[in-house]
Amino acid sequence: MTTISKADTTDTKQQQTLQKSQLQSQSQQQQPQPPIQTEEELEWVKRYILLGMVMQILNHDIRIIDSSGIKFPRLYESVLRSIQDRVLLDLAHTKRLFREQGIKVYEENKEEKGLRARYVCRGYHHQFFMLWGFVKAEAERLLKQFMTVL
Repeated sequence: MTTISKADTTDTKQQQTLQKSQLQSQSQQQQPQPPIQTEEELEWVKRYILLGMVMQILNHDIRIIDSSGIKFPRLYESVLRSIQDRVLLDLAHTKRLFREQGIKVYEENKEEKGLRARYVCRGYHHQFFMLWGFVKAEAERLLKQFMTVL
């Protein structure tokens, strides 16, 4: 007959507890955690902010054309309005992506050195900052993209 001492029972329980904790830590390591924010989502937010700036630029230019003395103001205004329509479609598409991914831009601040945006992505708050030189260059690049499609 085999006798089991209390020390043997305690050692067995400790080993079982250790094995359980090792298995739990291994399973936690094997399950990939979803990213707080992907690079693609950051690009969507940046594009959304820049599209808003492009809309402001187009609105300004349309007002200037209306009050200028150029020969064909209606022609230039119609070209700018067609670009504006495409920008609005792109904005609508981006907003739909935001709803699907749980993204919401809740603050945009124009500061002395640049533009700051604050937003939520799947419950996590983020912010980013773009210098005015970068905003200008990217807005110009976007405008060129919309103009080449004409």
